[in-house]
Amino acid sequence: MKAKASFFLWLVSYLNFAQSPNGYWDNQRATTKEITLSAGEKVVLKSEEFPVGTTEFAYRITLLDENQKMVNDLASVLKAIPDPYFIGKGTGGALSLVSSISGSDKCTYAVFVDEKLANNFVNSEKIEKACLYQKNPVSKDAKVVGLKSTCLHEDTKQLWFAFKNQNWLMGEKIILEIVPWVDNIASRGWTKKNKESLVTQFSANSISQSLNQTQRNKFVYKLIDKIALSHRFQDFKNLSATEQNLVIESYEEQALVEIGLPNYYNDYISRKAKGLADKGAVEQAIEMMKNKVVSKLNATALNYNVLGELYLMSNQFEKAFQSFQNAEKLDPSELKVKMNLAHTYMFMDEVSKSKEIHKKYTSQNISANQTWKNKVINDLARFEKMQNLPQENIKKIWRLFN
Repeated sequence: MKAKASFFLWLVSYLNFAQSPNGYWDNQRATTKEITLSAGEKVVLKSEEFPVGTTEFAYRITLLDENQKMVNDLASVLKAIPDPYFIGKGTGGALSLVSSISGSDKCTYAVFVDEKLANNFVNSEKIEKACLYQKNPVSKDAKVVGLKSTCLHEDTKQLWFAFKNQNWLMGEKIILEIVPWVDNIASRGWTKKNKESLVTQFSANSISQSLNQTQRNKFVYKLIDKIALSHRFQDFKNLSATEQNLVIESYEEQALVEIGLPNYYNDYISRKAKGLADKGAVEQAIEMMKNKVVSKLNATALNYNVLGELYLMSNQFEKAFQSFQNAEKLDPSELKVKMNLAHTYMFMDEVSKSKEIHKKYTSQNISANQTWKNKVINDLARFEKMQNLPQENIKKIWRLFN
């Protein structure tokens, strides 16, 4: 292998699918196999395992007469070609590389994606299920095969090349070389199959379950796309369940925004915090609201209102009052906030200010289906059951509505 090699490079077909040109010929995981066949003999050669992200492979088959030697291996030749789309970038092209050296011996060959099918060729010469077949005897051949071919899909690990010596009397030497092209993006391992394997897991988390089916599907695939940018698939799978959940949580809000639900995350956390408080975990609920919602610029008046209600439930009236004031600044027309300010004045012994608010809005509705009076009565009844709250002023407000 000391002399200079020559090769022919030409465009043989358009591949009609777009793909990133960023990648490399992986000569570290190339296949080079040499076999001598007697006349009429058949054999199967297995490729080395393709690396994750293989989106094409180049192969070269060379038959040598006795004493002839290969001058340059295929991997060395491919160094002159930056990528499989060197010709016609954009639409792309397939290239064929053939050594100038070959003998007069000839063979036929077929390529299979399954070892059993390849071995069956040796016994029966059936080629119906071959993904590629060279029926005309050749002394040399070379091709680049991409994802458009049935020989290669994104999960293909190995291929089997079946050869038949077409000489009547003489043996021959066959050299098979295969070099994979590894696409940088595909090498991260996020194949369609691998993405689908996470759908059930991602669909089961609490935010996903709170969405309708259409929203859930969009949310799950957006989450997967986000994680695919920051983690290789196998790296993510190697994380513990707790670590995976932390990664998922870090992208939930952004994913919701990008599927058209900009306020959903804050509202979801607010509902979750209220649920914790109802179970007695008020302090945990407050920390959740502070750290995950109101600490951000997109917190709404109703988000601050929820935090204020949590402070109110835990007898932290000054903090509650501050939260309701922040809410009022964001939305001066929100009557839920006005009512909570009235409640806070009541607990802070400023009953006159509380009554003033009630009198101002008592004829209005809190929402389309609830009047101010009805909401006040429900709230006061709830406060009377919460013995940690001051009770002395509650009856003074009751009198306004009886």
